[in-house]
Amino acid sequence: MSEKVQTIDEFKKDDQAEKAKTIKDVLDVAQTYINNPESLALIKKAYDIADECHKGQFRKSGEPYVQHPIEVAYILAQLHTGPSTIAAGLVHDVIEDTDMTEEKMAELLGKDVSSIVDGVTKISKLKYMTKDKALAHDHQKILLAMSKDIRVVLVKLVDRLHNMRTLQYHNDQEKQMRIAKETLDLYAPLAHRLGMYRIKAELEDLSLKYLSKTEYDEIAAAIVERKSEREDDIAMMIELIKKMLDSHSIKNYDIRGRIKNIYSIYKKIVSKNKTMDDIYDLLALRVIVNSIEECYQVLGLIHGEWTPLPRRFKDYIAVPKSNMYQSLHTTVVGPNGKIFEIQIRTYEMDTIAEYGVAAHWAYKEGAEYVPEKEQIEISKKLKWYKDLSSYVEMSSDKDPLDNIIEDIFDANVYVFTPKGDVIDLPAGSMPLDFAYRIHSRVGDTTVGAIVNGKIVPLSYKLKTGDVVEIKTNKNISGPTKDWLKHAKTSHARHKIKAFINKQKRDEFVLRGQNEFEKYAKQFGYNVSQLDDKKVKELFERNNISSLEDLYYEIGCSNYSPQVVLNRILGINDIKFDDEQMLEQYSEENAYRRVSHAKNNAYGVIVEGLDKPHIKLANCCQPVYGDKIYGYISKGYGIIVHREGCPNMLNDESERYIEVNWKKDFSGYEYDTTLKIHAIDKRNLVAEMINAVNATKVTITSVTSTKDKSGQNITKFKLKVKNIDELNHVILLLGKISEIYDIERYFK
Repeated sequence: MSEKVQTIDEFKKDDQAEKAKTIKDVLDVAQTYINNPESLALIKKAYDIADECHKGQFRKSGEPYVQHPIEVAYILAQLHTGPSTIAAGLVHDVIEDTDMTEEKMAELLGKDVSSIVDGVTKISKLKYMTKDKALAHDHQKILLAMSKDIRVVLVKLVDRLHNMRTLQYHNDQEKQMRIAKETLDLYAPLAHRLGMYRIKAELEDLSLKYLSKTEYDEIAAAIVERKSEREDDIAMMIELIKKMLDSHSIKNYDIRGRIKNIYSIYKKIVSKNKTMDDIYDLLALRVIVNSIEECYQVLGLIHGEWTPLPRRFKDYIAVPKSNMYQSLHTTVVGPNGKIFEIQIRTYEMDTIAEYGVAAHWAYKEGAEYVPEKEQIEISKKLKWYKDLSSYVEMSSDKDPLDNIIEDIFDANVYVFTPKGDVIDLPAGSMPLDFAYRIHSRVGDTTVGAIVNGKIVPLSYKLKTGDVVEIKTNKNISGPTKDWLKHAKTSHARHKIKAFINKQKRDEFVLRGQNEFEKYAKQFGYNVSQLDDKKVKELFERNNISSLEDLYYEIGCSNYSPQVVLNRILGINDIKFDDEQMLEQYSEENAYRRVSHAKNNAYGVIVEGLDKPHIKLANCCQPVYGDKIYGYISKGYGIIVHREGCPNMLNDESERYIEVNWKKDFSGYEYDTTLKIHAIDKRNLVAEMINAVNATKVTITSVTSTKDKSGQNITKFKLKVKNIDELNHVILLLGKISEIYDIERYFK
């Protein structure tokens, strides 16, 4: 048996030792569970490569850059990850920051390591964006990288953890705030959903330190001020529980006391308007025993000795959280009226509670260890993770992250199948969400739902504890658009949309096939030479793995027959370099490309006016299909602005007038400008121009510059017929991996 009072400071020191780590420290930890000399040699080789590649590079702190990957690798070793994961931690910045290629890394360290690093690199290249500026393809890359290999996420989370520990060395306060907000919005919730409490708690506290420093300091000071008193209270309670367990012959237990992390306290104070004294679980006792039976025995003993608070008991053993967390929680009135939260769990549950998925992922040396097998096991443990890949791959919405953020990060309704299996869903979920979580076929053939023995409508909102039974009929026609009103989760909504779209798919496939065959015939290419294997080889990086998929993309106008045939024939899409392209599409040569533009009416109507004098605002460049409003100017008639135009925010409201687009109008080409932010590379601009040229949109001019950080900023002036054409251009540009932001430019 043991007893331990753990303060927040001591808790942090477990993971944050002051001494800088070395590769010897990494190997020393790794050797405690890795015995294979070849595996240890792989880790050492990865360090040698990182040390050589990062030579001459320094961090903001002044220390050699290689110190960062060493610290990352050390934490990964503490989590007992495999040699490939530790090696990937050591070289995770090499591809991004040096001349090393993924192919060369695969040659030196193996495909397993290079694949993990490639996933981490894709995430690292992305610029964090708020919801109103989010780009769908960027978020898809993050989520898709996660879904393919959980080790990518582990490395990225640990990478972010060490960066947050050293964030004070950034002199730019605005950048500190941005990184802290990104960490709090994305990485901390992700760690939570993976059950990695220690990492989650530290990420939250470190983020709060920069986002709300005053509140952080006040809470930290209050904890320190009352530290001695609380430690005495906990020590007394530990002693009482210890005597109780000893008297009932419970052996090999562990009792710990721990203060909640600062961010958790902050959330309760802010969201529930509480004080430090009002937070019952500020001090939590944890009793760790050998078996589930002993968990419930200890619970009975504690409730027999002290009065439990009503509605404060939670059984997460019988109904585990979606991140694998299991424990019994109860809050009791202890001696002298002191209130204690007590958690009771087994040793295995405690390990999973602290380290989450990393505990399950712990490396098992031997022939039986297969990363793919482990991936399947993780999917079984984390039901939300199992569905992640399909969420992303099926997404056709503007921003898949916005749509599944609730599914992934906020699942808090637990319902039961008739057999007693637990299904976790977001709050507000309905029977169709439950049905599709069981299986697509169940969802597609749903005709009704029975909850707790009573027939309920499909609009019924499920509550924790509901027993749900789905009634099906194989003969029904399947989902309709109306079903979308009765589905909350993106998983169910995507399944419904996929079923509906499947009915149209054959039409698009046939259209694409005809278009491509007709075009290919002009160049003497025999389409019979093209099969699934060839398509997968050429187009897999574009998420196209079959001939049918390729025809579908052509039929949907996502790819032109020209671009596809060029790829098949090995013709380089980039016929000119950046300099040549910019010269061709300069402002001086613009007249050659716009001479065909029609100069008729704009397609704007004003109720009550037959022939209004209308002008499209040059500051925001509205395009047919935009949300618009009119402004009665002095001397220029009605000027039409796009919704959100910053130039109109402070103008007189009485000058606004309602305007609308003519229905089915197609007689004008509208000027518009796109501003594109990208990571610079050779011939990037040429690649962007070729992407736009694959559409029917006219490029008026192109200008390209670099900002202070060396990032590429390119402005495209275009002529488009409507907003759909413009969105199609944005979609194609978004497929270029280096591009991280596309915005319509306001003058």
